[in-house]
Amino acid sequence: MTAVEDGDIAVKMLSKAETRPFDVVLMDVRMPVMDGYEATKRIRALKNKDVAEIPIIAMTANAFDEDRRASFEVGMNEHIAKPVSIEKLKDVLTMFL
Repeated sequence: MTAVEDGDIAVKMLSKAETRPFDVVLMDVRMPVMDGYEATKRIRALKNKDVAEIPIIAMTANAFDEDRRASFEVGMNEHIAKPVSIEKLKDVLTMFL
């Protein structure tokens, strides 16, 4: 497991990867410097399609329908509302692993 402080660091890390470094990304929507929406858009735009297509799961306190839609519109694969249910997290991770 690798944790980074903001979306900018996540994008920089993934943009340098030659192969997909992780099975899935758990992306907080509200982060300093670059939020999860912008980070996801930039990851999806990477030239390395193996990395660009990594599953990204939003993890956020923003739990309204419009928040879910916004996550999917930028290219996230799933949306989990906080507080996170461990059972829900397991179910979602099972979809992608």
